[in-house]
Amino acid sequence: MSFLKPKTHIEQGDIVILYLSVNSMHAIEAVPTIVNKKGETIAHIFQTPYGSLKVQSIIGVEYGSRVELSKGYAHVLQPNPELWTQTLPHRTQIIYTPDISMILHQLEVRPGAVVVESGTGSGSLSHYFLRALKPTGHLHTFDFHEARADQARDEFKRHGLADFVTVYHRDVCNLGFTSELDGVADAVFLDLPAPDLAVPHAFKALKLSGGRFCSFSPCIEQSQRCINVLTKLGFNEICSMEVLQQESVIKTRSFPVIDLEFLKAPKSSEPNANDDSKMKEPKELKKYLTSSNPQVLPGHTGFLTFATLPPNVPKA
Repeated sequence: MSFLKPKTHIEQGDIVILYLSVNSMHAIEAVPTIVNKKGETIAHIFQTPYGSLKVQSIIGVEYGSRVELSKGYAHVLQPNPELWTQTLPHRTQIIYTPDISMILHQLEVRPGAVVVESGTGSGSLSHYFLRALKPTGHLHTFDFHEARADQARDEFKRHGLADFVTVYHRDVCNLGFTSELDGVADAVFLDLPAPDLAVPHAFKALKLSGGRFCSFSPCIEQSQRCINVLTKLGFNEICSMEVLQQESVIKTRSFPVIDLEFLKAPKSSEPNANDDSKMKEPKELKKYLTSSNPQVLPGHTGFLTFATLPPNVPKA
């Protein structure tokens, strides 16, 4: 139940983030025993580069506390979508925070919103949707792979989010989002190999009062085909973008200060070799805080295609 609401102490069954460093985090379940591959029940001991952790010892501990490992220490954190994205078990490629932040902003996801998503995949984006639309909204998420849909459904239940999400095993490109969802969605998100095939079904799912649409595609050709269908169906404010997160390199640098006093001296018609008014060597160095672009730029992730369905567009 770790994702449902803020908590102060770890309870048995919670998903806990074991934080070792910014690049080393692990999601573990706070249970005293586990079943091994032989079917035997054994004590739950989690191994890390800094030694082992007896998981039973963290039950009842306050979130944010430092816990001792056999060769070091770690901190135990309550999970949130950002931490879960960095530690979740990958069933598929996932979307990361830079793209997710733009998706949430452009789709205007808010408490009470109804969102339709396809496909579910590893559930990274789904957790962000659920945080944004709770406590009165609902997420309908689809995946054509039955095992992935079952795993996601079980995961949402263990995280305490089952009341806010419905998971479907369905091929939405051919079968649509079910007739029960026609005209109920505030926003539709697609992460599919052929999003253009699902756009007409997204059109049906959006409310008569209109709504927002987004598709994530690795290739620009997918985005182009999607835009063609969106245009034919009457969507407007159509745009595609690529989100690249880039951190500026901040350094303190020293620059020489040149003595420009010679500029104040009157000009003479003939140059004087002994003239002391010539530009002098720098007398001092001054330090400035500078910003520059990194040497290595972030790589391509995908193209985000956004569109708006205006109110009262006729639906056949």
